[in-house]
Amino acid sequence: MIYFAMKKETYISVDIETSGPVPADYSILSLGACIVGSPSLTFYREFKPVSEKFLPEALAVSGLQLAKLQISGSDPTQAMREFKDWIQIICSSSKPVFVGLNAPFDWSFVNYYFHHFLNENPFGFSALDIKAFFMGFTGCSWDATRSSQIAKFLNIHITANHNALQDALLQASVFEQLRKQQNPSIT
Repeated sequence: MIYFAMKKETYISVDIETSGPVPADYSILSLGACIVGSPSLTFYREFKPVSEKFLPEALAVSGLQLAKLQISGSDPTQAMREFKDWIQIICSSSKPVFVGLNAPFDWSFVNYYFHHFLNENPFGFSALDIKAFFMGFTGCSWDATRSSQIAKFLNIHITANHNALQDALLQASVFEQLRKQQNPSIT
């Protein structure tokens, strides 16, 4: 096994709910995050939409309503600043690593929002995808990286409820279990 000098990293599980499939046209409606291995350290915000565009099926999945979020949601600039501040406090002596289940989707929105509203992304320019991690760990096909297959492998029940914080907590647990199976010395 090859070992590399490693800077201390903090894995942050992030999940979002959106009004559609691409960040330039649609909005983040909610964002949840937690620290892998420390599930009591969480962040959650609901956002004012930045676009009136939506796909009905996207709203149906989350149950969030654009009109309601227009009133009660956080201003996106403020919410992203608060998320950045939370990350910096949590990761004062470590590198934050964005972790997601199907990270490319969530990452595209979070990266866009960070750059659009704050001109920087505290995660840098990459994300760790649990599906790709699972594929590399098991040697399975891409089709076998569905959450149901990961749950079967881990012998756990996974049900995403499309609450961004609850799903981030679930993802963190899945990632932590996969890492422990890959390297039993991880505590």
